[in-house]
Amino acid sequence: MGFNIISAAEAASYIKHGYNIGLSGFTPAGTPKAVTPEVAKIAETEHAAGRPFQIGIFTGASTGDATDGILSRVKAIRYRAPYTTNPDFRKAVNNGEIAYNDIHLSQMAQEVRYGFMGKVDVAILEACEVTPDGKVYLTAAGGISPTIARLADKVIIELNAAHSKNGIGLHDVYEPLDPPYRRDIPIFKPSDRIGVPYVQVDPKKIVGIVEVNKPDEARSFTAPDPITDKIGQNVADFLMADMKRGIIPSSFLPLQSGVGNIANAVLGALGREKTIPAFEMYTEVLQDAVVDLIRAGRVKFGSTCSLTVTNNCLQGIYDDIDFFRDKLVMRPSEISNNPEIVRRLGIISINTAIEADIYGNVNSTHITGTKMMNGIGGSGDFTRNAYISIFTCPSVAKEGKISAIVPMVSHHDHTEHDVNIVVTEQGVADLRGKSPVERAKAIIENCAHPDYKQILWDYQKLASKGQTPHSMAAALGMHDTLLKKGDMRLVDWGEYK
Repeated sequence: MGFNIISAAEAASYIKHGYNIGLSGFTPAGTPKAVTPEVAKIAETEHAAGRPFQIGIFTGASTGDATDGILSRVKAIRYRAPYTTNPDFRKAVNNGEIAYNDIHLSQMAQEVRYGFMGKVDVAILEACEVTPDGKVYLTAAGGISPTIARLADKVIIELNAAHSKNGIGLHDVYEPLDPPYRRDIPIFKPSDRIGVPYVQVDPKKIVGIVEVNKPDEARSFTAPDPITDKIGQNVADFLMADMKRGIIPSSFLPLQSGVGNIANAVLGALGREKTIPAFEMYTEVLQDAVVDLIRAGRVKFGSTCSLTVTNNCLQGIYDDIDFFRDKLVMRPSEISNNPEIVRRLGIISINTAIEADIYGNVNSTHITGTKMMNGIGGSGDFTRNAYISIFTCPSVAKEGKISAIVPMVSHHDHTEHDVNIVVTEQGVADLRGKSPVERAKAIIENCAHPDYKQILWDYQKLASKGQTPHSMAAALGMHDTLLKKGDMRLVDWGEYK
């Protein structure tokens, strides 16, 4: 191989207080697992001695507990971007202990290149193979690896034997030029390949190889329930109806789907509906449900940034690589989520909302407007540029105490201008071609839970006249009532007149 084999502890010693480190991976798939726990030990030692130790972290998306969790618990993170899902990290962010920058995932690599967040001191890449001339073959995700590998002063490779070398060739690594030299990105169908299957690293920057045998910290999702099944069926019925009336071509269009049990339920419903032809996916993550649909012939091709699957599912892909090789490709996140390509391919986007308001604005990141949940992820990349943009959520949460349909969202991530369809288990609100008042009628009537319909109609009676009627005093009254009384159903609009 030609590179020094070093311990994880020795690799961690290259990371100093004040450094920015870049990590491979996208979700827990493909993220480092050995060096970052050793960095946490350094932080503990330095803090115990009364010395500062904090670092900045640049990632493709969320990581695993071996990074976000461990480093949060020892207070070793000063700054981090973008998306995350770790509960300990979330707690630290909401306590004001970490400067968390929630960035559209398609923009992360280029914002690092543009110098918006400072230099990259050390990059840590997980690989299944490295060649003497610096070709690094990534594992289960693309992320921002090409950019951080090129910009970093030093590169550490975690050579992870838990990932089969059968995965070599699944990646399509392409890094666009920066303005004013950027050209079109020549992807015209999900299966197009435009790059190379490895990340090229200057061999002189590789300070060592850490040999690892650790599987991805794969997340499992809760099993479908009657609510998520109904949401999934509502989405499938809507898409079938649009196809029948010629809005969606009879050959169908590529899909993007977010992460979680609702996304799995939607994909399951689409897979069962044989009137929908086998389709392609151009998305940021593929979950087990998509792999099952590829095996069943219901998904023809999957373009993704990350194989966010269970370890058994991933091993199944490696074992059946001859079957999957021409049906899967992994890309860097700025390509998998690129707005130019999303618009060109006519992608149907399906993402999950925390709440939507009666005019079609969506909050996908914050609880009651202030507490970060996970982040915007790639939902904005796809939503604004989609052929049809869909948001799904259960109509209520916390045993009915919280309505997902509110007069005004407590935090804005996706504006009414970008949201076409809102779906709950109650039904589907088609917002296309409608004025704000018409959208409100469609959302309240079709998506709100019965416990909240009259409450929302009563709010409208308070709203001032105008193109988008609102009562500024009462617009967040349901959220205010939740904070004061613990149940949105207890709102008294008379308090806000």
